[in-house]
Amino acid sequence: MASFSPLTVFISVTSIAVFQFLFHVGSSWLSARLTGGFSKLSAKQKIEWNSRTVSSFHALVVGCFCLYILVYDDAVNANPVWGDPFMVKLNVAVTSGYLISDLLLIIYYWKEIGDKYFVTHHLAALYAYYYVLGEGMLPYFGNFRLIAEFSTPFVNQRWFFEVLGYSKYSLSNMVNGVLMTISFFIVRIAVIPIYYGRVFSTFGTEAFYRLGLGAQCAWIISSVSLDIMNAMWMIKIAKGCYKVLYHRDGKSTRTQNNRKLE
Repeated sequence: MASFSPLTVFISVTSIAVFQFLFHVGSSWLSARLTGGFSKLSAKQKIEWNSRTVSSFHALVVGCFCLYILVYDDAVNANPVWGDPFMVKLNVAVTSGYLISDLLLIIYYWKEIGDKYFVTHHLAALYAYYYVLGEGMLPYFGNFRLIAEFSTPFVNQRWFFEVLGYSKYSLSNMVNGVLMTISFFIVRIAVIPIYYGRVFSTFGTEAFYRLGLGAQCAWIISSVSLDIMNAMWMIKIAKGCYKVLYHRDGKSTRTQNNRKLE
């Protein structure tokens, strides 16, 4: 039976409160001081802007914590299926709080940012993290997946530039596009062999059989499905990046001044 420690529950609840505060107060306050374009956005655009700002903040926090665990948590690295999940639970608790907070915002502002895909994604992720938080299973793999968050800020920045009216051929937009493509490839595609190498190394072990059929299926099916989606998105991102950099007869475009469109 699942057992959620008071600490992880506290962190998840605190995470919800912090991300709600950032959405309703922090993002608007900071954004208005960083760019004058924020005040010119429509109410709908401001809602999505604040949502993406919170998303980027969450990505940087859990991404850095994820790397720390992968490098320094010997217990989890030595036993990826049943290693001491204490540090991983803290990170996953923060992410679970963010997912719940974002779900609440999506539902409340459904006309502005409602998206069935994101609802499905968040619910599936929360279901997967249930095994980490409640059962202490698969700490290495649950944490490893969070490394993908490092590409999120670049994806959000692309939207910020677009809504502020920057040309897709502006220097800032092109640099961000290249960084987005590179980061997406590194943290979502290039790491696939490493991830599945650890997955296959657990097959047939006592630790793997202890998971039970339900956890095994949820783990493998969700992993494969996610990586198929990542591969499809990688193709689209790479094509988009190529079109921007070589948009005329295969010849590299000249970078324009970093100005906004009127």
